[in-house]
Amino acid sequence: MCFKILILFILSLLSATQTIAFQRTVTNNADSSHTYIAFGSCNNQDELQPLWPAIIATQPDLWVWLGDNIYADTKDMQVMKKKYEKQLQHKPYQQLLSTTPITGTWDDHDFGYDNSDRRFDKKAESQRLFLDFMGEPRDAPIRKQEGTYRSYTLGAGEHKIKIFLLDVRYFKDPLLDIFGLYLPNPFADVLGKAQWQWLEQELAASDAQVNIIASGLQVLPDGLSYTNWSNYPVARNRLLRLIEQTKPAVPILLTGDSHVGELSKINLKGYAYPLYEIKSSGMTHHRRAKKTGNSYRVGEQVGELNFGILDIAWAEDTATVTMQIRGEGNKVWLEEKVVFPRKDFKKHTRVEL
Repeated sequence: MCFKILILFILSLLSATQTIAFQRTVTNNADSSHTYIAFGSCNNQDELQPLWPAIIATQPDLWVWLGDNIYADTKDMQVMKKKYEKQLQHKPYQQLLSTTPITGTWDDHDFGYDNSDRRFDKKAESQRLFLDFMGEPRDAPIRKQEGTYRSYTLGAGEHKIKIFLLDVRYFKDPLLDIFGLYLPNPFADVLGKAQWQWLEQELAASDAQVNIIASGLQVLPDGLSYTNWSNYPVARNRLLRLIEQTKPAVPILLTGDSHVGELSKINLKGYAYPLYEIKSSGMTHHRRAKKTGNSYRVGEQVGELNFGILDIAWAEDTATVTMQIRGEGNKVWLEEKVVFPRKDFKKHTRVEL
């Protein structure tokens, strides 16, 4: 067993890559009393996409893709390119692009194929196509980096929001598959050495009032019915401890995958309020909601086509964060509202664990 652990440790060192810091800043909403961030995942370019009119109607300050932005499901990069082009030619999506900045991350179906991971031999080419889809300039530093992880800053000063876009595919170890059942693997990682270093540095240095961590895989749920961070328990624990250690102000998790909307929360050391995770998944297809599989769930799962909204209302003494899962016609399926005293938006004192 010790020999196996040593080999796995050596392999993890060999797979480490150098990180290139990259972030984008948009300050168009710095003077507004509200900041609206819309987000979603699991969007099949070959199916009907009925949610865009509702999304556009919210007039978001930013749209965040949370993975499976298209369903490429291929190792042929020409096929993948055509699928991205089809989504870019979708008229309602073009309308959003004409009015709203976008950013985002990916998951398995737009990275490569179902449950694809670090072993995918076309991942560098896939990253180039993803960045093209995101509209990243040809000379952007992210083009020289392995992995799509990066940060995005919206607003400034007392209205500053920072979004940390995790890459949960490029470096992710394979799932532990035992006769078709995915089991927790204590030796497996999700982010890789360089991305962990980047994330720690970014969280520790952030002076944003709200700090959003975006992941294509759910973080908090502890059930194993679907693939998520619980399949990687050491990595999941490391992420939560890293938030506790670096103490970013008002951390929020945005996630996708598994084709339902869901809200979860967990208590963290050093915070007077819970860490919330809001998952929006299923823009073109969804599954039936479940009662089980997540002991951290708030309310019920949403088994409908859905997208998410973060509405941050800035006031002198407080800031109110409203988290919503919405559907067609902007029907609100799920909502949680949290009022934070302004003092809680200042960066907490870093603690050593």
